[in-house]
Amino acid sequence: MQKRERYLKEIHQAFEVHPVIALLGPRQCGKTTLARLYQEKFQNELMFTSFDLENPRDLVKFETPMLTLEEIKNGYIIIDEIQRQQELFPVLRVLVDQKQKRNFLILGSASRDLIRQSSETLAGRIRYIELTPFSIWEVDQPEKLWLRGGFPHSFLAKNDAQSYEWRLAYVSTFLERDIPNLGIFIPSAQLRRFWIMLGHYHGQICNSSEIGKSLGISHTTIRRYLDILTGTFMIRQLQPWFENIEKRQVKSPKIYFRDSGILHALLGIIDRQSLLNHPKLGSSWEGFALEEIIRFHEATNEEAYFWAIHNQAEIDLLIFKNGYKLGFEFKYADAPKITKSMQTAIQLLKLDKLIVIFPGNDHYKMSDKIEAIGLEKYLKQA
Repeated sequence: MQKRERYLKEIHQAFEVHPVIALLGPRQCGKTTLARLYQEKFQNELMFTSFDLENPRDLVKFETPMLTLEEIKNGYIIIDEIQRQQELFPVLRVLVDQKQKRNFLILGSASRDLIRQSSETLAGRIRYIELTPFSIWEVDQPEKLWLRGGFPHSFLAKNDAQSYEWRLAYVSTFLERDIPNLGIFIPSAQLRRFWIMLGHYHGQICNSSEIGKSLGISHTTIRRYLDILTGTFMIRQLQPWFENIEKRQVKSPKIYFRDSGILHALLGIIDRQSLLNHPKLGSSWEGFALEEIIRFHEATNEEAYFWAIHNQAEIDLLIFKNGYKLGFEFKYADAPKITKSMQTAIQLLKLDKLIVIFPGNDHYKMSDKIEAIGLEKYLKQA
C-alpha cells in the first residue's frame, strides 16, 4: 500500500491553520484511502467520525445534517463524496463558527470551481488540497506509470490488459454516473465522442470551432464540455502567457490529459508496443512529463503556463515560483539539442533557466542558461 506521506503531512499542517480541509481529486485516485491512512496515523491522539455520502445509511443521517453533526462536539469529522450534497457547505460554516473543537476533512471528486458553494460559503475557513493519481516520486516505475497512468487500480493491475480494461470501465462509469451526480446532464455518448476527439488534440492548441464542426455542435458547447472535464480533473487547460513584446503571441489554451493512462485507453493503446508505434507517442510523453513537473513544483494554475509566438518560437511550460521564471521543453529524444526557438525564448522572456526534459537519468549543460536533464533525475533532486 502506498503511504503517500507527503499528503499526510500536508493535511496535518493545514489543520493547524484551517478548520476545514477539502481533499479534492478525480474519482478513484485514492482520497478515501488517504483519509483512512490519516485516521490510522493519528487515531491514538485524535477522535474521528466518518461519513460516506454514497452510503444509504449515512445519506439518511444527512437528511438532518445540522442535528447529525452538532451531536459531535469535538474531533475530526470526515465526509466523503461531498459533491453529492453541496447544500452541506452553509451547514459547515455555521458549525465552524460555533467555535467548537471540530475539524472537517471533506473529500470531493470535483474541483473548487464545480463546487462553487465551498469557496463562497467557507471563505477564510477552508484549505484546498488536490490529490493526484500516483506520481514517479511515489512509485518509481516511470515506464509502467506512463503507459497505465497513476490511478491505483490501473497502475497496480496484474497486467497491461487488466489495467486497460479497468480504465475503459472507469471512463464509462465517469460518463454515465459521475457526471450526472454533479447535476450535469449531457448525453454520455456525445461527451464520450468529444473526449475521444480531445485525445487527438492532446498537447495542441484547443480549436473549439474545429472540434464543434466535427461533432455538429456549437463552439460554446465545446467550451462547456471542456470546462466540465477540466473541473473533474480529467483535462488540463494550460493557459498561454503573454509577454509585452511586439510579436503575435498565441492566445488560446493547450489541452493535456491529466492522466496518461486515460489518454491511452481512449486512443486504444493497450501495451507498450502499441504505444511505441502510435503517432501520438511524442505528445503522450510530453503530457506525462509536463504533469509530473507541475506536480513536483506544486505549481497552481496561476503559476503554470505555456508561451508561443505564431510560427516562430514556443516554450512547452513556464513556471513562476518563488520569484523565479523557469522554462521547460519536453523532448522524447535520446540527446536533445539547442534550437533557435529555445534561444528566442531565453532572450524574449528573460528566463532564469530553461530546462529540457527528456527520458532517462542523464544531465548535461547545453549553454549558460539551458540544461538537459532526464525526467527521473530531475524528479529525484531536492
